[in-house]
Amino acid sequence: MQFSWGPARHAKVKQSSSVLNMLRRLDRIRFRGHKRDDFLDLAESPNASDTECGDEVPLKIPRTSPRDSEELRDPAGPGTLIMAAGVQDFNRTEFDRLNEIKGHLEIALLEKHFLQEELRKLREETNSEMLRQELDRERQRRLELEQKVQEVLKARTEEQTAQQPLKGQAPASNGADRPSQGLSSRVQKWFYERFGEYVEDFRFQPEESTVETEEPLSARRLTENMRRLKRGAKPVTSFVKNLSALSDWHSVYTSAIAFTVYMNAVWHGWAIPMFLFLAILRLSLNYLIARGWRIQWSIVPEVSEAVEPPKEDLTVSEKFQLVLDVAQKAQNLFGKMADILEKIRNLFTWVQPEITQKLYVALWAAFLASCFFPYRLVGLALGLYAGIKFFLIDFVFKRCPRLRSKYDTPYIIWKSLPTDPQLKERSSAATVSRRLQTASSRSCVSSAPAGLSRDEDAGRLHSTKRGNFHEIFNLTENERPLAACENGWRCCLINRDRKMPTDYIRNGVLYVTENYLCFESSKSGSSKRNKVIKLLDITDIQKYKVLSVLPGSGMGIAVSTPSTQKPLVFGAMVHRDEAFETIFGQYMKVTSAAASGDS
Repeated sequence: MQFSWGPARHAKVKQSSSVLNMLRRLDRIRFRGHKRDDFLDLAESPNASDTECGDEVPLKIPRTSPRDSEELRDPAGPGTLIMAAGVQDFNRTEFDRLNEIKGHLEIALLEKHFLQEELRKLREETNSEMLRQELDRERQRRLELEQKVQEVLKARTEEQTAQQPLKGQAPASNGADRPSQGLSSRVQKWFYERFGEYVEDFRFQPEESTVETEEPLSARRLTENMRRLKRGAKPVTSFVKNLSALSDWHSVYTSAIAFTVYMNAVWHGWAIPMFLFLAILRLSLNYLIARGWRIQWSIVPEVSEAVEPPKEDLTVSEKFQLVLDVAQKAQNLFGKMADILEKIRNLFTWVQPEITQKLYVALWAAFLASCFFPYRLVGLALGLYAGIKFFLIDFVFKRCPRLRSKYDTPYIIWKSLPTDPQLKERSSAATVSRRLQTASSRSCVSSAPAGLSRDEDAGRLHSTKRGNFHEIFNLTENERPLAACENGWRCCLINRDRKMPTDYIRNGVLYVTENYLCFESSKSGSSKRNKVIKLLDITDIQKYKVLSVLPGSGMGIAVSTPSTQKPLVFGAMVHRDEAFETIFGQYMKVTSAAASGDS
């Protein structure tokens, strides 16, 4: 019986040892490297899979006791112990297989999670939508190029097919037709060589839309563009100055000669040839000047302006002042151009009907005169009127402004034409006048109470948004703002003795009375935020510049008093000069009155 159990027992031991070796290999594969908590990212993980097992991995042979070795070597050992060990190994292998499958599932889920994270990062780094749009544009461009190439190839094939019948008919025809066909092909070839390029120029092609790149704002570029505009407009301005000098008889001999030549040319019908000759003469002089000749002819002597060389290194304040100067010039230039264009538009759009009516009647008169009178007579009349108006009438009108304002019809029409801002002002003034009329009509219905003195009535007018003036600043009723600051000056009080930001700067309105300088804070609250300074307590008052970086003399007023260590500054004041003159004048008046009273 023991001999029959021998082979089976030996096979079971071999199976258990192989299973143990396989489980140890799996454990090495699953838990090699870092721990599970410190799992590496997918990009840093080893390239080997979790199930590979090479031949290079050393296998440890399980150690067995001498007794086990003897039992293994002795096929006649006890069989019951071997059967119990086989059952236990079988149960252990089933449990290890479940753990192995669980470990594989965990590894697969971790790999899936890492792959999803890597895919998300790649999608964020590479903008697929922009690449798709770029690809679509390239495809569209390729299709357009292919279409152009097909058109060129089609045109060439048509030319070749037009020439092939001539070559194909040549062998079939007899000897008498060959010279004529060769001549026609040569004529066609000569015509194509001479005029084919011009024919191709008339080929219709779709217009390409080009987008101009806008330059960024630059102080130096803006200044250079303004100088270029001034240099480009210099010939036009000089021409206008010369015409004005002719009309003003700046040079009597030159104006007399021009008037005589012009009137003779108009009388004999040579006005147009005279103007063309003057244009040719001007071009000839410009050619000689370009060749190096020094020719200067001008009725008005030209004054050469000193051109300052552009500075390379500018400070922040200089750049800011430069931008302000250029912006002011551009603003004035654009304003003048806008006024001219708006006046011309309003003249033709019946904005001022009585003015447009005069133009309407003049156009009808010119139309009827051109229909019934010969052109020579009409041209003679217009030329004589233009000469007399330019050389004589305008000279008299410029010397006599009152006469011009009464009888110079073109001047009166041009000055009376409104611009768009003037129209807005007129409409707003009309609405205000209507409101005042309605308010006055309502006030006439309710009579004012009698017994009020003049001072009390005036005191009622001077009140702020939160109540009467003397109640807000705790002053007497006779303390009212001066006439120059009835509505006050908007500013901000900068108290550098305070450390809190809310108390350091306060926005409000500044008033000056006969004896006090009052500041009303714009924030709602108690009267502690308001500031009242007695004019006699002021030790020094002067103009102040809050930010030294900005150009100019500043927009602040500094007031020093004995109660403050540092002077109080009223900054961000738009009408600083007017406020300073008012406050300083009242301060000098009060101090002089106090000094005379003490003496």
